[in-house]
Amino acid sequence: MEQRQELKKTLNMKDVLALAFGTMIGWGWIMLAGSWVGNGGTLGAIIAFALGGIMSIFVGLTYAELTPALPLSGGELVFSYRAMGYNASWFTGWFITLAYLGVACWEGPALANALGFLFAGLLPDLGHLYTIQGSEVTGFFLLIGIGGAVIMTALNFFGAKASAIFQTMATVAMAIGGIAFFVCGTATGEIENIQPMFTTSTGLVAVLLAVPAMFVGFDVIPQAAEEMNIPLGKIGKVMIIAICMAAGWYMIMILGVAISTPGEVLAEYVNDPTCVPVANCFAYATGSPLVGKLMIVAAMCGILTSWNGFMVGASRVLFSMGRARMLPAVFAKVHPKHGSPVAAVAMVGVLTMLSPLLGRSALVWFVDAAAFGTVVAYFMVSLSFCILRKKEPELDRPFKVKGGGFVGFMAVGVALFFCSLYLPIYSPAPLTGIEWILVGGWAVLGVIFFTVNKITKKDEITKEQIEYLIFGDKYKRF
Repeated sequence: MEQRQELKKTLNMKDVLALAFGTMIGWGWIMLAGSWVGNGGTLGAIIAFALGGIMSIFVGLTYAELTPALPLSGGELVFSYRAMGYNASWFTGWFITLAYLGVACWEGPALANALGFLFAGLLPDLGHLYTIQGSEVTGFFLLIGIGGAVIMTALNFFGAKASAIFQTMATVAMAIGGIAFFVCGTATGEIENIQPMFTTSTGLVAVLLAVPAMFVGFDVIPQAAEEMNIPLGKIGKVMIIAICMAAGWYMIMILGVAISTPGEVLAEYVNDPTCVPVANCFAYATGSPLVGKLMIVAAMCGILTSWNGFMVGASRVLFSMGRARMLPAVFAKVHPKHGSPVAAVAMVGVLTMLSPLLGRSALVWFVDAAAFGTVVAYFMVSLSFCILRKKEPELDRPFKVKGGGFVGFMAVGVALFFCSLYLPIYSPAPLTGIEWILVGGWAVLGVIFFTVNKITKKDEITKEQIEYLIFGDKYKRF
C-alpha cells in the first residue's frame, strides 16, 4: 500500500482562534455596517446578527462534534465520505473548493480598492489597460492584486505555522482598530443617534440576508484540523467561541456606527461610493480625517486575514482530494521542510494571481457563487452529522453535542434556509443568471473530472486503499 502523506502538527490554540475569527471578519463590515443600520435600524440590525449567530451556531455545533472526531485535513470531504460515501464526498469537496477559491480570488481586487480609498487621488493608476463588464482595469489595479497574491502564496508555501503567525498579527491589528472606533465613537457620539431602533420588516429581512456571508470562515478550522497541536476536545469549543466572537464583533460595530454618527450624515457616507462608512464615522467622531485613514489601514488587515484563511482552506481541500485520489496525486505532495501542500498552494496561488485580470465587476459573481458553494457544504456536513449519529454511535467524539438529534435537525433546517436565500423564490437578492452559470459551470466541470477520475482510477485503487488514504490507520474502519 502506498505511503500516505500527512501534514505537520504546528498550530496552537491561539493560532486556531485567530484563523477562524480573522477569516470570518474580513473587510465587509467596514463597508456594510452603515447600510445595516440604515436598513434595519440600530436594534433591528443587532437582532438580525444575533439571529444569524444563533443559526450559525447550530451548523457550527455539527462541525464542532465532527472535527475532533475525525481531525483530518479536508473537513467537509472527510465527514461526508464517512457518512455517505465517495460520490457525496467528491461533490462536497468540489463545492467547498468553489467557496474558498471564489473568496480568495476576490481579495486581491479588494486590497486594490482599499488602497484606492486610503490614497484617494494620490496614487497613479499606471494607465488604463482595458474595460471588462463595465469595469476599468488599470495597471495599479493589476499590480496590487497580482502582487498581493504572490506574497500571500509565498507565505502559505512556508507552512501552516507561518500563516498562523501572520494571521494572529493581522487579526490583532484589525481588532485594535475596531475597538478604538467603538470606544471613541460611543464616547463622543450622542445616544439620540441610535434612532430609529427599527425600520420596516423589509429592512430587517435585507439585513438578515447579508448575515450568512458574514459568518463564513469558521469552517476553515476543519481544513487545518490535521495540523492542530491541541487537545481534540478543545477544537469544538474554539469553533463555537469564534462564531460568538464574530457575532459580538458585528453587533458592537453596528452600535458604534449608530451612536457615533447622526443618521443623515451616515446616509451620506453609505450612498457615497468614495466613502468607507465605518472609517468616515470614526473620522466624524474624532474630527480627524487622519484617524479615518488609520481605520482603513486596520480594516485592510481584515482583507489579509480573510485572504490567508481561505487560501489555507482551499489548499487543504485540494490536498485532501489529491490524497484520496479524487484529484491527481500531485496535489497531495507535501514540502519536506515546511510541511505545506506545495502543489495545492501553488494552484490556489495561480488562480488568485489571475483573478484581477477579470476586473472588479466580474469578481462579484465569483463571490456570490462561492457563498452558494459554502451553504451547500453546510447542508452536507449537517446531514453527515445526523447520519453518523445513527450509523456510528460508537465513534469516539471528544466533543459531543448534547441534544444531538435536535441540533442536527436545526442545522439541516438552517443550512436549507441559507441555501434558499440564493434562490429566486422570495429572496430580494438571489443569484443572478450569470452567477447560476458559474455555479452550473463549476458543477459540470466537476462531473467531467469526477467521471475521468472514476474511469482512469477504476482498476488502480481499491476501496480499502481510499479508506486508508482519507482516514489513515487511526481512523479507518477496515
